Amino acid sequence: MRKTFQLQVEGKHPDRLVEAIKHEIRKYIKRERRRDLPEGSDFWDFDCKFGAAQESAEVVHLPAINKLIDGIVKEAGKQFYVEILAKPGKRTPRPVGDRTGEAPEED
Repeated sequence: MRKTFQLQVEGKHPDRLVEAIKHEIRKYIKRERRRDLPEGSDFWDFDCKFGAAQESAEVVHLPAINKLIDGIVKEAGKQFYVEILAKPGKRTPRPVGDRTGEAPEED
């Protein structure tokens, strides 16, 4: 998905328009995740870019997109550009000695 969304459309309430845009993005992500994975892949990963225009778009993480959209709306921006491209991902096993995320053992 490579798309520039307009935030000021005549005849549409801006809040409803923002919710419709977020819904379209979520729908795209769900559709991409339903696709069959290529052999040797574990999950669908996404390369994302976000900016006020295509030329100024910067690389962002997927979960940050909604907050960035809200930021553009608060700044009264007229449009924003979103690029979300699916790519197959392969999980790497956690090293044996790595215990991050686990509760520390008590003696």
